Amino acid sequence: MAPGRKPSMDQPTGPEAGERAHAEMIAKAGALVPRLRERAARTEELRHLPPETERDLHDAGLFRMLQPARIGGAELDYVALVDCAELLGEADASVAWNLANLASHHWMLGMFEQKAQDLVWGRDPHVLIASSFIFPAGRATRVEGGYQLRGSWPFSSGVASCEWNMLASVVYSEDEADGIEYRIFLLPKGDYNVLDTWNVAGLRGTGSCDVEVRDAFVADYMTVAVGDLAGGPTPGSRVNPNPLYALPVFSLFPYVLSGVALGNAQACLDDYIEVARHRISTYNRAKLSDFQSTQIKIADASAKIDAARLIMRSACLDAMEDARRGRIPDMATKTRYRRDGSFSVNLCTDSVSMLFAASGARGLFTSGVLQRQFRDAHAINSHLAFNFDAAGTNYGRVALGLPSENLTL
Repeated sequence: MAPGRKPSMDQPTGPEAGERAHAEMIAKAGALVPRLRERAARTEELRHLPPETERDLHDAGLFRMLQPARIGGAELDYVALVDCAELLGEADASVAWNLANLASHHWMLGMFEQKAQDLVWGRDPHVLIASSFIFPAGRATRVEGGYQLRGSWPFSSGVASCEWNMLASVVYSEDEADGIEYRIFLLPKGDYNVLDTWNVAGLRGTGSCDVEVRDAFVADYMTVAVGDLAGGPTPGSRVNPNPLYALPVFSLFPYVLSGVALGNAQACLDDYIEVARHRISTYNRAKLSDFQSTQIKIADASAKIDAARLIMRSACLDAMEDARRGRIPDMATKTRYRRDGSFSVNLCTDSVSMLFAASGARGLFTSGVLQRQFRDAHAINSHLAFNFDAAGTNYGRVALGLPSENLTL
């Protein structure tokens, strides 16, 4: 809604309006599923989103689901990322991955200083922003008015479609007593080079290429300290007062992408059930649906997927409720968010792996979707945010009274 415009008397406001807007966005995502499924093979072949897919996502407003309403975005609650990524993940995990990634950067930009927001969105409110949040990949030093930045970052998903990039870096000081700082830098595409490195087994259509910055100046207002994103008011809260922009970013980071794993696993289960209903065993001509092992695997996979969905959505809903009440989560809660984010995606991966093994040689054919679902599931699970050893160790440390080892929390 434009600034100063009043809602009409028949338009719901408050929670009711938010629920309606959420449902409308979900419906738009669901309407894209059939055509995205048809394009999945071509998306893999291209190694990036087809232009028509990118247009469909723009036309549906999906990229802007978390963008501030003052810019024309939907400003939905954080759980929309999980719900929309799940639906699109049922069609193509690569599309869902890029949608969730790029949509989350509108949310994060809403936490930067207003000057940075105005510079980016003032030119084009629909513009896409890529990222790579691998802090050791960069090296920044403080200079007058800003920072000098250089480095080489991997896994910048969807970068070919983007005009800007959020790159994470360590800021070094000549005075060792000052230590190091984690900070995020927002650069226009003219300040970095894209390296065509994305030749992979899973999530092939995400175009997650490397980016290189040789030596760029980044003004102060185009950066944000990770410490300012740990929960509570951010530099952008003055113009974006919605609690959405006061969430702890890196505590909730797994849920930017966890819905992709959920949708991919749900599609794998749905396909398995459909095949098992009609398939006859080539070994003894028995119906697969009559096998107790088939029935148990369906129950096992569906329980894991349903549990994963509850875990993911509960974390997002709880975090939004805390933000509305002005509560900043403590370290125990933050490490629990990370633990549950990785655990829930691991449940999805386990389900896909089990169904792939149960499908026998059928899953080997590249003409079918099962092999892609298997590859994508394990590509998703390879993301550091879903490494349960890392998340579980840090959760255990904090539970035992030891300091967190994750410096982004």
